[in-house]
Amino acid sequence: MKKIVVVGGGITGLSVMHYLHLLKNEKALDMEMTLVESNDYLGGKIHSVYEDDFIMEVGADSIVARHESILPLVEELGLQKELVYNATGISYIYTNNELHAIPADSVFGIPTSVESLESSSLVSGEGKQEALKDLELTNESFTKEDSIGSFLKYFLGEELVEKQVAPVLSGVYSGDLDKLTLETTLPYLIDYKNKYGSIIKGLGANKEQFQKSANKKFISFKNGLSTLINQIEDELKDSKIIKGVHTKKIEKKGGSEYSVYLSDGQIIEADYVVLTTPHQVAQEVLNNEQLNEDFSKFKNSSLISIYLGFDISDEQLPAEGTGYIVSENSNVKCNACTWTSRKWEHTSKNNKLLVRMFYKSTNPEFSKMKHMSEEELVEVAMQDIQHSLKLDGKPQVVEVTKWNDLMPNYHMAHAEAIKSIEKKMSTLFPQVILAGCSYYGVGIGPCIKNGKETAKQIIEKLS
Repeated sequence: MKKIVVVGGGITGLSVMHYLHLLKNEKALDMEMTLVESNDYLGGKIHSVYEDDFIMEVGADSIVARHESILPLVEELGLQKELVYNATGISYIYTNNELHAIPADSVFGIPTSVESLESSSLVSGEGKQEALKDLELTNESFTKEDSIGSFLKYFLGEELVEKQVAPVLSGVYSGDLDKLTLETTLPYLIDYKNKYGSIIKGLGANKEQFQKSANKKFISFKNGLSTLINQIEDELKDSKIIKGVHTKKIEKKGGSEYSVYLSDGQIIEADYVVLTTPHQVAQEVLNNEQLNEDFSKFKNSSLISIYLGFDISDEQLPAEGTGYIVSENSNVKCNACTWTSRKWEHTSKNNKLLVRMFYKSTNPEFSKMKHMSEEELVEVAMQDIQHSLKLDGKPQVVEVTKWNDLMPNYHMAHAEAIKSIEKKMSTLFPQVILAGCSYYGVGIGPCIKNGKETAKQIIEKLS
C-alpha cells in the first residue's frame, strides 16, 4: 500500500485529495490518503460565516466562473443546483472624495475605444490626449517579462494608468504594477499591441469576449463558498482527515519514504508528501538551508477584511452600483469597498445592507491598523462608510479578519524562483511536492488546477 500525506486543507490540498480519490477508484489502486490541517476547519481562505441572516466570506468572496477547472469540479461534486451568480452593475473609483463610475466600455479600467476614453470623469483632457499616443506608438522592445506598469504608462500615459487603471489592477493582483510582469497579470495586452498596433484597438476588437465574461463572471453557492469545501470533505469520508494539528517537520527515512511529524505527537509514514501550505510554512517544515534562499524570494502581503451588516435597506446605495476602489487623494483609509448585499443577493436574506471593507498592506495606514483592536478597526471602517456613502448608524453584525502575510504577491523574480526551487526539491526531497497559490497561481481556479495536476503526477508515478 502506498501512503500519501497532504499538508494543508485549503482548496489546493482538498483538490489534490479529491482527484486522488477519483483516480484511486478509477484505477483500483491500493492507496492510503491523509490530510493534515492546522485549523479546526477546512477551506483555508475559503470560509463562510453565518450570522443574523447574513452570509460573510472572510476570505475569497467568489470564484471566477470561466476558469477551466471550476465547472468540471462543480459537476463532479453535484453542486450545479446550488450555484448563484453575481449581480452586474457599476463599479466606482473613489477619488478626491467623490465616486466616479469606471467607464462601462473598459477592461480593468483600460478603455476599449476612444469613446470610452472620452467618457471618463477620472482623467483630464490632457491625460486623455496623452493616452491617444497608444494609437500611434509601436512596440519596439516590451516583452511579457517586463512590468505591466511600465508597459501601460509608456503607451497610455501616466495619468490614465495612475487614476483609472492602477486602482483596479492593484486591487486584483495585490501589488505595485511596476513590480508585476505582464506574464503574470494580463499577457494578452502585449499580443493585442503587436497585432493591432494599439492596446485600445486590441481590446475593442475582442470586446465581445470580455462582455460575455463580464456577465455572470463570478459564482458562489446559495449557502456560501463553504458549500464547496463541505462537499469535498463529505466525499473524503474514507480518507483520514486531521484538523487542528500543525505539521512540525518532514524527515527523510532513506530511499523514497518520509516521516511526517505532527504537533500532537503523531508520526505518519508517507511515500509522497504534498505541501500546500503558504511558502513560509513549507520552509519551516522542510528546514533545509539549501532551500532557504529560494524560499526567501517568495513574497506575501497582508489584508484586513471588515464586514458591516446594517438594519437598513441597501437601496440607499448609489443605483446599480456594486462597490468602489479607492484612488489617491481621498478622505478614506480603505483600499476598496464591496456592496456585498447588492452584488450577492444570497448574502442578505432580508435585503439588508452588507458591506465589506478591504485594507491592504500597501496602504500607508496599514502599519498602524495591524496593531489595532477589533473595536478600533470597526471605528475606522465606520468613518470610511460615513465619508464615502454618507451612511450613519450602528452595524448589527461585524466580522473582522486579519490575513497576515498570507496573500501571495507575484513579482518580477517569481518565475525564476519557481524553477530554482523545483530543481532543488527534485534532488533534496524527491516525492515531496510543493503546491498552492504561493507558487502556481493566485485564485481558486488556478489552485484547483494545480491540485488536479499534482494528483495526476502522483498517480502516474505510482502506476
